[in-house]
Amino acid sequence: MIFRRRPPRQVPDSLPAETPEMAVERYKYILQQIHTVNENVYRFLAVYQTLTVAIATAGLALFVGYRTWRIDPAIARSGLVALLWLETVVAVFTVMLIFIGIVSWLDYRREECELADEFVRPGFRKQPRKSAFVRWYETYILLFIIGLTVFLWVASRTILLPAMT
Repeated sequence: MIFRRRPPRQVPDSLPAETPEMAVERYKYILQQIHTVNENVYRFLAVYQTLTVAIATAGLALFVGYRTWRIDPAIARSGLVALLWLETVVAVFTVMLIFIGIVSWLDYRREECELADEFVRPGFRKQPRKSAFVRWYETYILLFIIGLTVFLWVASRTILLPAMT
């Protein structure tokens, strides 16, 4: 198969001179919001990782030290389950924030495309395709958070809790 190079897209150096200043400011605002939404995902992931590591450390400390601390095994198991629920709440909250970020990003991109269609030329920016979610890093961050939460529950139910007798 022979690949042909596409001709370069004709991109205007700037917005047309007759573009109202309000539209230019709105476009700058939309681009700033898109940038902020993209950055927020990493902030949410950092908070999730920090809290999850702290919760998992507390759970492992409880598992290793409950006999030394003379804690009844039933109470230690309850404490471990409570920590699992706490991690699950943190995970659900983080997933919700990332999902809201995706919805916001799609909305800002729609606004950007509409503004560009009106003031640059129709079709200047294509609407985002939701079917391209496999290319979005948010997809894999969400899968990581959900997968880790499921793993923690399964590992705790099958390994840690039965060993706490």
